[in-house]
Amino acid sequence: MTKTNPAGALAQILGGHGARQADNTSVALPCKVITFDPASLMADVQPLLKLSSGQPAQIMSVPVTGQKFKFKLDIGNGLQEFETIMRPALERGDTVYVVCADAEIKNTLAGQVSAPDTSRRHSRNDAVIVGVMPCSL
Repeated sequence: MTKTNPAGALAQILGGHGARQADNTSVALPCKVITFDPASLMADVQPLLKLSSGQPAQIMSVPVTGQKFKFKLDIGNGLQEFETIMRPALERGDTVYVVCADAEIKNTLAGQVSAPDTSRRHSRNDAVIVGVMPCSL
């Protein structure tokens, strides 16, 4: 009869659980743009990191961030402040950087403080495109 080390067995179980949890946690990843709707600022993307034997699943309806700038110019009669909004101009095949939020973002997309409807964390369902990678600039 073989004796099992309880501490070793527990470490092995917890280690396997931690690895599975880590595999289901997404923080940020490079992706290729499949489609982009400039009116809604939403894109479908294909993750480029292959972390298992199968192809990574596409992430659908990912919001795309823009930029809002304020600047001052001297146009002859003193400094005047201007504001401009930069909307993304993504194209199919662009490589973008996608960040997965800490919690569900659906209820916050209108700009209001709200509680998430689910308990998911770092899910690809809560991805946001935050920029274009240098290879696509």
